[in-house]
Amino acid sequence: MSSSGRPRPLSFMFLLGIGMASERMNCPSRCSCQYLEVNCTGQQLQEFPVDIPLDTRQLILAVNSISYLPAVELSFLADLIYLDCRKNLLGNDLDFTFIGVARLVYLDLSFNNLTQVTFNTFSHLLSLVVLKISDNPNLVSIRKDAFANNTWLRHLDVSRTGLTFLDTSIVQDLPNLRFLGLSDNLWHCNCSFLDFITWMAESSVHFPDADNISCYSPEGLHTLKVPAVEAQLRFSCLTELDKQDYVFLCLIGFCIFFAGTMLAWLAGICAVIYEVHTSRQEEEEEDT
Repeated sequence: MSSSGRPRPLSFMFLLGIGMASERMNCPSRCSCQYLEVNCTGQQLQEFPVDIPLDTRQLILAVNSISYLPAVELSFLADLIYLDCRKNLLGNDLDFTFIGVARLVYLDLSFNNLTQVTFNTFSHLLSLVVLKISDNPNLVSIRKDAFANNTWLRHLDVSRTGLTFLDTSIVQDLPNLRFLGLSDNLWHCNCSFLDFITWMAESSVHFPDADNISCYSPEGLHTLKVPAVEAQLRFSCLTELDKQDYVFLCLIGFCIFFAGTMLAWLAGICAVIYEVHTSRQEEEEEDT
């Protein structure tokens, strides 16, 4: 019935039925679909699902065994703003994977097998606000320019990974960053890490689970909390020398010693030549 009380034309009902049937047919196997959302949580998927509606805004692939995200298939989902891939087997190289989903705002890649983050991993996600890459135990490297294009990034979580070092410029150049997860990593609190620790102490960024942000090495600082260790580390960096410093000083000392020896040798040769020349002149004068 229409709003006027008259029955709707059969053609309208037929088209509506076709539209609803078409929407159901486009839903991937073993997944549930609602308006603009596809949820495939815990379906033991080993590959990226097919037949995802092209207007999907929210895609949830959590708790599966997916080891690869195809860039081409993802690029068909140009309106995607929310992607949850936590607890899968994603790893190795994700460079250029997200090149076709530039509108993505939320990305969860936690509990996977990521090993590194380079500039090309997330550089195309210019609208990204939330990025979770925690609980990737094999993640050992994040390049300095990894988030250079993600200036809207507000929430970043790298907790419980294999990271031992994080360059200050990685987070310092994110003007909208408000939340940074760093807990339970293997932080190597040496003089190279001092700048980052100082930034933490002075920053207005919130660090959740701060009690579990601590130094793993060296042994003398093991389990000490960051950034409370800043003063102790600053003192040791100013008063103590690393092995590299000792090697450098030894090289400088050797160069000075070698240069001094060479100068003394040259001076001796010059003195001998001068004496010989002077003696010859005296002999010639006596002969005349």
